[in-house]
Amino acid sequence: MIRLSVADSRRESMEYDVVIVGGGPAGLSAAIRLKQLAQEKGVEIGVCVLEKGSEIGAHILSGAVMDPRGLNELIPDWKEKGAPLDVEVSEDRFLFLTQNSAKQVPNWLLPDNFKNHGNYVISLANVARWLGQQAEALGVEIFPGFPAAEVLYKDDGSVRGVVTGNMGVGKDGQPTENFQLGMELHAKYTLFCEGARGHLGRQLTDKFKLRKDVDPQVYGLGIKELWEIDPQKHKQGLVIHTAGWPLESDTYGGSFLYHMDNNQVVVGFVVGLGYSNPYLSPFEEFQRYKTHSSIRWFLEGGKRISYGARTIAAGGLVSLPKLVFPGGALVGCDAGFLNASRIKGSHAAIKTGKLAAEAAFDAVQAGRQNDELTAYPEAFESSWLKTELYRARNFKQWMSKGLYTGTFMVGLEQKVMGGNVPWTLHHRHADYETLKPASQCKPIVYPKPDGKLTFDRLSSVFISNTNHEENQLAHLTLKDPSVPVNVNLHTYAGPESRYCPAAVYEFVKTDDGNERLQINAQNCVHCKTCDIKDPTQNIVWVTPEGGGGPNYPNM
Repeated sequence: MIRLSVADSRRESMEYDVVIVGGGPAGLSAAIRLKQLAQEKGVEIGVCVLEKGSEIGAHILSGAVMDPRGLNELIPDWKEKGAPLDVEVSEDRFLFLTQNSAKQVPNWLLPDNFKNHGNYVISLANVARWLGQQAEALGVEIFPGFPAAEVLYKDDGSVRGVVTGNMGVGKDGQPTENFQLGMELHAKYTLFCEGARGHLGRQLTDKFKLRKDVDPQVYGLGIKELWEIDPQKHKQGLVIHTAGWPLESDTYGGSFLYHMDNNQVVVGFVVGLGYSNPYLSPFEEFQRYKTHSSIRWFLEGGKRISYGARTIAAGGLVSLPKLVFPGGALVGCDAGFLNASRIKGSHAAIKTGKLAAEAAFDAVQAGRQNDELTAYPEAFESSWLKTELYRARNFKQWMSKGLYTGTFMVGLEQKVMGGNVPWTLHHRHADYETLKPASQCKPIVYPKPDGKLTFDRLSSVFISNTNHEENQLAHLTLKDPSVPVNVNLHTYAGPESRYCPAAVYEFVKTDDGNERLQINAQNCVHCKTCDIKDPTQNIVWVTPEGGGGPNYPNM
C-alpha cells in the first residue's frame, strides 16, 4: 500500500519563502498582502498557494452577505478592479417562524449584528476567483488541484512545509499506471487556511497543543441551494433570516434567503452540530423549512440550480486556539475566526490573512525562518476584529440554551448593553459529545420530497457537480471498522446516515442478515460534518486526490 513518507527521497521539492495551504479568502488575502508588501519595499518574496479544488472557488461555499471592511483594507480600489460585489443589501427582514405563522421583528428592535446596511449579497466562490486573479497578477504561484496531504517537520520539530498528495493510487493501495508521487514544498513559514475543520490544521492543533486552556470548538452545518425565481417575486438585495420552525426550540439553528442579481436567490439552513437527538437530519430540516408559506412563496415556480454544504466554526472568541507554532500559523476559519452572531466570516478571513502575511513578511525580511510569528496574534489583539468578536463572544452559548432564552439574552447583551457585559460564557462540550442514545430520543418522521420544492440527497449531490476519481483510496477513513455497527448503529441508531448531507454513509443489509456501513466516498462534498459529529470520533476525513469534490458555480 502506498503511504506518504516524510523521508521519501524520490520526491521533488520546491522552495518558497511562504507556502499557503488553501485558496479561499484567507489564503488568497495573505498571498496578496505578501506581494503588496514586497512591491512597496522593492524586494522579492516567493509565495505559492495550494488549493485542493479543481480551480480556485470550486470548493468555496458560504451564504453569503459580505461585510467589505476587510476587503477595503486589503484592496481599497476593489470596485475599480471589478470585484464581484454588485448587490448591496437593500432590506433586512428577521422572522420568527412557527409551523403556521411568521412574525417579523421590527428593524428598530434588531441588534446591530442582524443589520446589513453597507454589506453585499455575494457569491463567495466568485469573490475567491477574483482574489485569485489579483494574486496571480502580483506574481503569486497558485496550484489548483494539489491538496496539501501532510505536514513536513524539521529535526527541531518546527514546520518545514507540506507534501502534496500522491496521485494515481488505486483502491487497493497500489500504484496505477497514472501514479505520481507528491511534491514537497518547503517554506520559511507555512500558513494554513483550509477553512473550518482543516485536515492539517487539526493535526497541528493536536501536535502543538494549540487548544490548551481554550474552549472546545463548536460548529454549525450550513446547507445551501441556488434558485432562479419568478422575476415578480425577486427583490434584489433583500436579506431574510429566520429562527424557529422547523427546529425544536432547544436546537440551535436558523435560515437565510438572500436575493442576488439576475432573479437568483440563495436559500440555506444552518443547524448547530451540538444537537442531541440522533434522529435529527439537518438536510431534511432544510427541506421542511422550504415548505413554510413565507419561504415557499418565493421559490414556487422557480428552478433549483445548485446545491452544497459546508460546516462553519461557530465557537467564537472563547474557542480560538493559539494561532502560531514554530514555522507556521492558522488563519481564517482554520482557526475559527467567524462571527456566528452575524453569520459572517469572509471579512474575518481577509483580515486575518492580511495580519498573518504582515507578520510573515517582516520575519522573512529580518532573516528569520521556522519560528513563531508572534506579531500575528499580537496584531489581532489590537484589531477591530478582536473588538467585534469580543462583543459577540456569548452569542452561541446563549442560543444553545434554547431559542427563547437565547433570543432574550442576546437582545439584552447586544441591543441594550452593546456587548460590553461583565460575564463570559463557555462551551462545555465538543459537538461529538452531545448526542443522546437513541433509546432516550423520539424518532423524527420527515415527509418525502416532491421533486419540485423539496429534494432527496442524491439529486442534490448531482447538481453540486461533485466528482472523485473512482479508483482511489477512500478519503473517509475509520479508525476501527467495527464501531459504526457495534456502537453508532446499536446505541445511536446510525446518526452518520442522517447528519451527512450528501448520502455518503448508509447502513445496508449483508447476506447473513446483519448490517454494515457502506461509505459512498464519491458523493462527499467536503463539508467535514462526519469528522466533527461522529460520536466516537472514529471517522477521520483526509484529503482525496487533487481536484476531487464539488465544483460550485456561483455559490
